[in-house]
Amino acid sequence: MLDQPTATEELSAEEYTLLLRTAEELDTPEGFKAELIGGKIVVSPWTHPSYMRAMRLLRQRFQEHAPQGHIADTSPFLFTFPTARRAYGPDVYVAEEHAFDEEVRHVDGEALSLVAELTSRSTRDADWRDKLVTYGRHVPVYLLVDMQVRQATAFWEPSEHGYRSRHTVSFGEPLYVPEPFGFELETTGFARAEGAR
Repeated sequence: MLDQPTATEELSAEEYTLLLRTAEELDTPEGFKAELIGGKIVVSPWTHPSYMRAMRLLRQRFQEHAPQGHIADTSPFLFTFPTARRAYGPDVYVAEEHAFDEEVRHVDGEALSLVAELTSRSTRDADWRDKLVTYGRHVPVYLLVDMQVRQATAFWEPSEHGYRSRHTVSFGEPLYVPEPFGFELETTGFARAEGAR
């Protein structure tokens, strides 16, 4: 098992439901999102404009290799993980298309086949800690693009203890994105957006 942080903040099911409803009803400024991280509502920017090219590249490449019936997107949706008492709005995601058919304000995190987060100075800690723990129990592939250290890491093989496998490359080197995607991701384009946010 990989060395990973543990999520220690515990909410009751009732507290989680109340916080989730509050986060969904918040009138956040345009361009901001509200997530449930570590037992708290955290408001942060959806993304910095300089990350657009990297996010578009990821969305296009993931869509080309997505499992049948899954879509890749960057639209601002909140994905919930009730057993972990968390709800995140990933930068880029691949999920089962039918999961968006419901008339609800959030999407079931179990529909995700991949999430990608591009770190910023304000989100890096949560991306490497809280989100790694939760995604590592629920999402088949987590791509963490660390803009501050110019590296990309793929995590896969989720388990109740977190991801069992990971591989890191520096920007400019190809990164293998494991099944159910199974392709080499070119990371050269990420360097242009580094240091923002």
